[in-house]
Amino acid sequence: MVRAAQRSERAARSSVWLEGLEGRARRSGRGGGQPSGLDRDRITEATVRLLDAEGLAKFSMRRLAAELNVTAMSVYWYVDTKDDLLELALDAAFGGLTLPDPAADEDWRDQLRTLAREYRALLVRHPWLSPLAGRFLNIGPNALSFSRVVQQVIRKTGLPAHGVTGAISAVFQFVYGYGTIEGHFLARVATTGMTPDEYHRRAMSEVTQSPGASEVIQESTRIMAARGGDTVEEMLERDFAFALDLLVAGIETMVARSRD
Repeated sequence: MVRAAQRSERAARSSVWLEGLEGRARRSGRGGGQPSGLDRDRITEATVRLLDAEGLAKFSMRRLAAELNVTAMSVYWYVDTKDDLLELALDAAFGGLTLPDPAADEDWRDQLRTLAREYRALLVRHPWLSPLAGRFLNIGPNALSFSRVVQQVIRKTGLPAHGVTGAISAVFQFVYGYGTIEGHFLARVATTGMTPDEYHRRAMSEVTQSPGASEVIQESTRIMAARGGDTVEEMLERDFAFALDLLVAGIETMVARSRD
C-alpha cells in the first residue's frame, strides 16, 4: 500500500519546480554519495547543448551521461526523470531572454515589440523548445520572469483587466507559431547542406511542377512579390514586422473602444 501511494504521489507531480524537499530527500537516500564534479547546473547546460546540436528526438539520459563522461545513474542522482531534466533545460533557455524594464520610461509598443522579437529569436535558436513549452507548466524562475514582464507591459497598454490575457494570447501565441515554423524550417534546411535561399528556390521550382498546386503558387508568387524581400531572412522579417504591427494596432483599437 505504501509503495503504491508513493508511486501515485510521484506520478502526480507535474513539474520539477514543485519538487520541494521531498525530491531532494529521495535522491539523497539513493546511496553511493553525490557524484563528484557534477551539479544540476552543469547537467542542465550539457542538456541544452545536446538538444541544440542533436535535437529532441535523439536526446537520451544515456547520451547525456556519455557527454558528461559519467554513468546514467550519476545523472539520476540529481533528477528523478528525463522529463525533469528537459523542464530544467527549458527554463535555462528562457534565461537567455533580454527583457525590457516595464517601469522604464519607454512606450509599451516598443517594449512589446522587444518581447515579441526576443521570444521569436529564442524559438528559432532552440527548435526543441516549442514542443516542451507546450508540454510543461513553464513555472521555472526564468519563464516566470518572462511572463511577469509580459503581463506588466500589456497592462501599460490601457486595456481593461478582462482583456489582458486575450491580448497576451494574441501576441505571443502568434509569436510561438511563427518562431516554431521558422525554427523548424531552418533546422530542415541545415540538414540539406543548402542555404535558406537555395532551399527556397528549389522548393518553389519543384512545387510549381505540380498541376494541382500551380494556381495557388502563382497567386502566392504575386503576393510575395508585392511584399518584397530579396532573401528568405528579409521575407520572414517583413512578414513578422507587419503581423506584429497589426496586433499592436488591434490593441490600440480595443483600448480606444473600451474608453468610448
